[in-house]
Amino acid sequence: MTIHPGLLKPETLTEKAPEVYDVTFSTTKGDFIVHVNRAWAPIGADRFYNLVKAGYYNDASFFRVIPGFVVQFGLGADPTVNKAWRDAKINDDPVTQSNRPGYLTFATAGKNTRTTQLFINLGNNGQLDSMGFSPFGQVTQGMDVVQKIHSGYGESPDQGLITNQGKAYLDKNFPKLDNIKSATISTPV
Repeated sequence: MTIHPGLLKPETLTEKAPEVYDVTFSTTKGDFIVHVNRAWAPIGADRFYNLVKAGYYNDASFFRVIPGFVVQFGLGADPTVNKAWRDAKINDDPVTQSNRPGYLTFATAGKNTRTTQLFINLGNNGQLDSMGFSPFGQVTQGMDVVQKIHSGYGESPDQGLITNQGKAYLDKNFPKLDNIKSATISTPV
């Protein structure tokens, strides 16, 4: 599989996203669509747009699923790409939307540490708002698909090992995880 050159040089993927756009996720459970509104969190919306355009999320796994809370993904299949993005942090956006069911938000490890990891809220997680988690999109079709993503492993997959070994680690140790076949900008084109 050919890697988009920008995936190895995060500093080159800085295109401004459209004010609104849709991303179609084709997964092992079915398809879902996320509608992104750049006004909600422009820095996050721009990062997501560039990652999707470059194919970052293709073949990635939904590695952390906590029913009623979140479905998390965003560590790539290729460990070389994961390492390139490990320190490609972006600043926080102000929280303008609440973390409601179906809302897409970047995961963080503290202030101004967003990179590539995302979560879809499965529950009403308003408690995350005051912690700086700023949603930038919403699942508008296929939330039933998101609800069916395999949750049997909970928080067991080790994020450090995913970063260093990629999808090979997950396939070997967590074979029932659901995966993203592709994530593509579907509108505007």
